[in-house]
Amino acid sequence: MTTAFRDRINLLSKLNFKRLRNLLGVYLSYHFSGVRRNSWHPSMPSAVSIEPTTSCNLRCPECPSGLRSFSRPTGMLNLNLFKSVLDQIKDSLFYLTLYFQGEPFLNKDLFEMIRYAKSRKIYVATSTNAHFLDEECARKTVESGIDRLIVSIDGTTQGSYEKYRIGGELEKVLQGVRNINSWKGKISSASPFLILQFIIFKHNEHEISEMKKLGKELNVDKVVFKTAQVYDFSNGNELIPKNKDFARYEQNDTGNFTIKNRLENRCWKLWHSCVITWDGSLVPCCFDKDAKHVMGNLKYESFKEIWQGEQYRKFRNNLLKNRNEIEICRNCTEGTRIWAEV
Repeated sequence: MTTAFRDRINLLSKLNFKRLRNLLGVYLSYHFSGVRRNSWHPSMPSAVSIEPTTSCNLRCPECPSGLRSFSRPTGMLNLNLFKSVLDQIKDSLFYLTLYFQGEPFLNKDLFEMIRYAKSRKIYVATSTNAHFLDEECARKTVESGIDRLIVSIDGTTQGSYEKYRIGGELEKVLQGVRNINSWKGKISSASPFLILQFIIFKHNEHEISEMKKLGKELNVDKVVFKTAQVYDFSNGNELIPKNKDFARYEQNDTGNFTIKNRLENRCWKLWHSCVITWDGSLVPCCFDKDAKHVMGNLKYESFKEIWQGEQYRKFRNNLLKNRNEIEICRNCTEGTRIWAEV
């Protein structure tokens, strides 16, 4: 049995009768709403991203955390708020991502959050720059039972790595990956499913084959190549790869760049998932990094009140009628994100 197949079985094992019934309801309401061009959504989300923190140790130039440029408050997710939210959606939720912006391992309660979600039989994933995965942290990570760990590594040399991961040390990342694999062996754990994620930029697109080799050397479960999202792309951007196959954007006849992705008046994410910021705000998707479209706050309202409330219904309706009018959707490259998996 391959590790990828074992991971799929692990994920499917989280789908009990209640969650399957809810997922079917999500699927039907999504398609029914699309046909009617009018939002109808009696079901709850199947997947949710919760933000442990907005803080980060690096200064990546296309990231609000790295730029320290948030227009919203910054801080750390409170453990009690996390538990309260999870208790409200545990019957429908089977996939939890403990990540939005920031570096999750900076939150001292991260391992308790993972354990709490695992006790509710939820599949848990997170994404990290791996600078904090020393021996002790790696041990706690593996012992927490987390199902999936994505490690961002956008270069095979220090020179290319630090062009985007400003302030980062490649060797720390590599050692962090080794530490995770070492502890998986020490306690005979199949998890976490370990992924190296390589964002393709102009300065590192020549390293793709080297990245594949590095993944094999590190004995990870998967290497994922991800196309880069940039904010200022219309006049070109030094980060956009030369190879058109690796870019989310293409140059038109006027010389300007546009998104390859066709922007249809529908979005699966608006029906099956959402994002919760560290301070309890509920936003529609991961493209709303500054939380400009807050549907409600879980400190003051229940999840169901927000999810099925009038403000969320209006937002879904606006998307069904003219998605291009919604600012965060205009730079949505969901359909062009992943270039390849190895």
